[in-house]
Amino acid sequence: MQEVIRILVIVVLVAIVASLGSALFHLSRGGRGSEEESRKLAKALTVRIALSLALFLLLMLAWYLGYINPHDAVAPAPAGTPSSP
Repeated sequence: MQEVIRILVIVVLVAIVASLGSALFHLSRGGRGSEEESRKLAKALTVRIALSLALFLLLMLAWYLGYINPHDAVAPAPAGTPSSP
């Protein structure tokens, strides 16, 4: 199941980057007063926000259901050694 979650995360991240690229394209292409390009830019940024929220919810749900587990970045101290304050 972890592999499925990993693939979903990668797909959503690629879609977020594609949406940002689309927004950049419409931002650079649109001239002054171009309402159509402004509408496309706003739609691309809205899609990016929706995808980011969906990714966050996917990660939280996968963690809650036990499909993914966080790990410590620092290894625990060996037994018998005093911990630093």
